[in-house]
Amino acid sequence: MTKPVHVLRRSLAAMLAGSFLVAGCSGASAPSPETVEASADGLSVEILHEGLNHPWAIAFLPDGGALISERPGALRHFPAGDDGPDFSGRGELVPGLPDDLRARNQGGLLDLALHPDFADNRWLYFTYAASVDGGLTTRLARGRLEDGALNDVETLFTAEPGVRGGRHFGSRIVFDDDAHVFISVGDRGDRHQAQDPSNHIGTIIRLHDDGTIPADNPFVDDADRRDAIWAYGVRNSQGMVMDPETGVLWENQHGPQGGDEVNIIEPGNNYGWPVITHGEEYGGGQIGEGITEKEGMVSPLHHWTPSIAPSGMAILRDPAFADWDGDLLAGGLAHRTLRRLTFDDRELVSEVEVLPDLNRRVRDVRVHDGAIWVLTDHNPGELLRLRPAGDHGSE
Repeated sequence: MTKPVHVLRRSLAAMLAGSFLVAGCSGASAPSPETVEASADGLSVEILHEGLNHPWAIAFLPDGGALISERPGALRHFPAGDDGPDFSGRGELVPGLPDDLRARNQGGLLDLALHPDFADNRWLYFTYAASVDGGLTTRLARGRLEDGALNDVETLFTAEPGVRGGRHFGSRIVFDDDAHVFISVGDRGDRHQAQDPSNHIGTIIRLHDDGTIPADNPFVDDADRRDAIWAYGVRNSQGMVMDPETGVLWENQHGPQGGDEVNIIEPGNNYGWPVITHGEEYGGGQIGEGITEKEGMVSPLHHWTPSIAPSGMAILRDPAFADWDGDLLAGGLAHRTLRRLTFDDRELVSEVEVLPDLNRRVRDVRVHDGAIWVLTDHNPGELLRLRPAGDHGSE
């Protein structure tokens, strides 16, 4: 059985206990299961792990284990247990990450995704901040996860050009049903480049799984635009998810001071940054043309002003959450939040704060095996599992 750790040294449980019922506190010094019974959405919250160093992404393996990336440059493997991955230990370090990985400011080891045929080919895809001529950039690579190590590691995509500084790398990885791989690339803090699709800055990229460029990408025959670009005019997208039922690609992105966005990403679209935005300069002041709509640019379906600094994103397509089927989950860094959003025909119907007393920066959100999994961006960072109250699997 997977054994949740104890009280996060009492901090997280104490904050949640202010408004929720805490169950299972033994008071002993040894680790014991810790569950917060009920959230704003009627979920139980289990603290499965603490001590992660700025975790960025979690990926679930078909054998029941899991991988977690840590931004400073570590990839950790957790073996299968009786109730999902066994998070009772620190996790084994997976060797084989590229030598050009650089952990600077917001950069480092970022997202993880398994190839759709991972069980057969063992390809693990990952993004990271890489050192290149001109500075740093977002890079997509893959390696075969075999015998606890990454082998045959190869670079599939490098965002050009490299830019000095350590912010706005993106970066999420999403596969569609045809094994196309999408990755998000931030504007690297050089906002005007996001309106120049002759480079990769501020874009959503679409590739074949081997890194080659699909012939039906929207700008393949345009000499002034990069062939790999699927969409552009984005600021810093750290949340992206493909709806497995509809094939719709959802994305969230950081605005500046206000103006965080939720979008549906479609081929060839210009999402307007920095010409149109609901945000403003830090400390006040107009950005771009000071407008939120413009012909030829796509305005967001929803925006957060003031900002929540959205990061991980997931969609609820799991029988355990049948009442919320198709709803989106979005984590927030600055606002320290997890939100559940309901859309109907691209119109926001409702938005619920799932863990109103969390007080943790949410970096990644995944829905897997009847649960919502949350990584918090701290050192130490935590892994939480949310399930319908009363549903504790085999425990």
